[in-house]
Amino acid sequence: MANEDKKDFNGMLNDSKDMPKFQTITDPKSIEKYGGSRMYFAPPIAYDKVMRLVPFGKLITVGQIREYFADINGADFTEPITAGIFVSIAAWASYQRSEDKTPYWRTLKANGELNAKYPGGIEASSSNHRKSGAPYSMFRTR
Repeated sequence: MANEDKKDFNGMLNDSKDMPKFQTITDPKSIEKYGGSRMYFAPPIAYDKVMRLVPFGKLITVGQIREYFADINGADFTEPITAGIFVSIAAWASYQRSEDKTPYWRTLKANGELNAKYPGGIEASSSNHRKSGAPYSMFRTR
């Protein structure tokens, strides 16, 4: 993201953007790739709520969060682009708050990599992982 210091990420986090919602996709390649046609869109705050549940010493990926949302909502998959954006919004919103923090560094990219778009980038996430008891072998960097 750009110009993070000028954005109200907590406002973005709490803007549901008419979500949750479903969409039926019709592109055969996408249906094959995602395993079905029923796509779920979760609102930004839903990602924050799940990210807050990750306990000390544990990690989760955006892919696991997407699978969880699809499962509990009867969808074939959760839309991947907004998922990445909303996880970053949750991270920056937490960073902007002085209290009620979300341990966003415990949420890795879908492929298990640290997220360079989080506040402080990979270096800060790596430092937070070491402080929170997550073994380095549990995550990857490029």
